[in-house]
Amino acid sequence: MSWVDGQPAEGLPIHDRALAYGDGLFETIKVLAGCPELLDRHLQRLEHGCRRLAIPCDINGVGSQLIAFSAELGEGVAKLIVSRGEGKRGYAPPVPCMPRTVLTGSSLPNYPKAHAEQGVRLYPCTTRLAEQPILAGLKHLNRLEQVLARAEWQDPVYAEGLMRDTSGRVIEGVFSNLFIVELGRLMTPSLERCGVAGVMREEVLDRARIAGVPTQVGDLSLGQLYRADEVFVCNSLYGIWPVRQLDASVWPVGPVTRKLQSLVADLSSNT
Repeated sequence: MSWVDGQPAEGLPIHDRALAYGDGLFETIKVLAGCPELLDRHLQRLEHGCRRLAIPCDINGVGSQLIAFSAELGEGVAKLIVSRGEGKRGYAPPVPCMPRTVLTGSSLPNYPKAHAEQGVRLYPCTTRLAEQPILAGLKHLNRLEQVLARAEWQDPVYAEGLMRDTSGRVIEGVFSNLFIVELGRLMTPSLERCGVAGVMREEVLDRARIAGVPTQVGDLSLGQLYRADEVFVCNSLYGIWPVRQLDASVWPVGPVTRKLQSLVADLSSNT
């Protein structure tokens, strides 16, 4: 199932800048009972990204397309792409710019229940994230760093990979955001230089603050990660997975992780 600019379609014009340059943004959205979860957060992030990339976007129109698409999809994953549209050869953005919206649907991933219940093991990726503040936090279409990182392991014992930046700071998972708990305080890496500001990351931070859990966003070293009391990763499709091991470091599934898992488990009833 796929739509282009709100209409059923089977392909994308070959001159679209999404294909030539990765010139655009995307959102990966969980759909249950015909409703997109965390809809407001996804649209807010998309609007913010379009503003930073100077892509004119009718966010209300995109939202309407997404709601209609989700209703038809019923259950699964909706991938929403907003590209800068078609253009001539060369990097210069087209004037005027005619953005294009692409929606594709797929089935929900069948993740093992043990990932959420017992925790996962992280692979220590050697691929580093480049530090580029202009693009930091955005879910833009240039994902080659993640492609290369995910290609580093095939062993299913690893459910996710850990990514650091070129200075060695801990940033995120290949397809998730990362949190640690240290003396009861919830900490997550700053994304001012690189990384993706996930919608579930924001949801976890907000719910933790409401629940009275102290939170902190800042630089995180590998040493701090190893010394943490609890570690978990999160994204909008699976919620929260406790992390039980990275290299020789092993962590329990702690009380803060379990509390936050319970707080985000009711998303579908509040969306």
